[in-house]
Amino acid sequence: MKGAGKRLFGTSGIRGPYPSLVNPNLAFKIGLALARLLEGRGTVNVGYDVRSTSTLLALSLSAGLMAGGVGARALGLVPTPVLAYSVREYRAKAGAMVTASHNPPGDNGIKLFDETGMEYVRSLEEKIEEYFYSVESLSDWSSVGDYEVIADVRSRYLADLIDKLGGIREKAGETVIVDCANSVSSMYTPHVLRALGFRVVTTNCNMDSHFTGRHPEPRQDVLEDFKPLLADFGARMLLAHDGDADRLSVLTPKRGFVRQDYLIALFSLYKLRDKKGDIIVSVDVGNSVRHVVEENGGKIVWARLGKIHEKLKEHPQAILAAEPWKLIDPDWGLWIDGIYQAGLLAKIVIEEKKDLDALLDSIPSFYWSRGSIEVSSDQEKEVLFEALK
Repeated sequence: MKGAGKRLFGTSGIRGPYPSLVNPNLAFKIGLALARLLEGRGTVNVGYDVRSTSTLLALSLSAGLMAGGVGARALGLVPTPVLAYSVREYRAKAGAMVTASHNPPGDNGIKLFDETGMEYVRSLEEKIEEYFYSVESLSDWSSVGDYEVIADVRSRYLADLIDKLGGIREKAGETVIVDCANSVSSMYTPHVLRALGFRVVTTNCNMDSHFTGRHPEPRQDVLEDFKPLLADFGARMLLAHDGDADRLSVLTPKRGFVRQDYLIALFSLYKLRDKKGDIIVSVDVGNSVRHVVEENGGKIVWARLGKIHEKLKEHPQAILAAEPWKLIDPDWGLWIDGIYQAGLLAKIVIEEKKDLDALLDSIPSFYWSRGSIEVSSDQEKEVLFEALK
């Protein structure tokens, strides 16, 4: 029954250290619970990131799906956005991505996606949690799900994305640096930017399960040491992903690390030129976005951090949804996609015939600060929240 067990899903899927929290047994039971939610029918696409535990967990999750009567379609090593894309593209019933995103290499996790490629909303996560803590029910031998390997998802994703961004362009000569955090986006983002005409210099684009190049979260303190590369290579910008490529951070020669609200404001301005409508943003987005949206005929819709997809369910006509690092463009898909975000930013730079620093000069600045408060326990955190309220 609902509430019978501990909550598994946080703001972005299940995530935690291996094996104390995330392990093969958990992955198998999540697969079994998902199969039950799907009533033992259809196929689920399964992908995983570069972490050393990801293949193991993906196979365990696939076994749970099959034991519950649902087919498992193995995509192998893919970025999270590509997994989400594949659900829609291959008409699967759901998608399951094994990743801990920007967490350290010893962590891992699971994200679930519906048939449109959108991340599971909280009500579906609650059903998975309910079934997870219920008595396991394995399908009869004659009803075990199939296992299929899909080998062409990369080529299909890249072809569709490049076409969406305007197709392959002639070489323009401008240089951009791409930092893929030793993740599988190394096989995607540099290719997209080269197709758009850029000269691409890569760093940390060798896949490495230990993320030896840098911490997989593309924070300001992590990336600032890379700023000298811009001058060394005469690059317009440095684009940096996290461990599963749903996030994007940017450095420029003039500004260094670019605040995420500036980027969201720029994307909003670009979209509102073609069509007026709602722009969904998380509550931690600054007033630069609000000003740009309202001054250009749009409307701000606020969402909880990590739940912009849920608000998009409520506002299906929204033209954009974003939170720091993350972007959903419904014209492309209903999932957060850092690879698409990198390509869209490059497209804007090309079409506007200005470098990113010049484009950002038109975005109004408001002073604000992000910070973290360390607490020693969940109990202390609740006391803090009550005091803040």
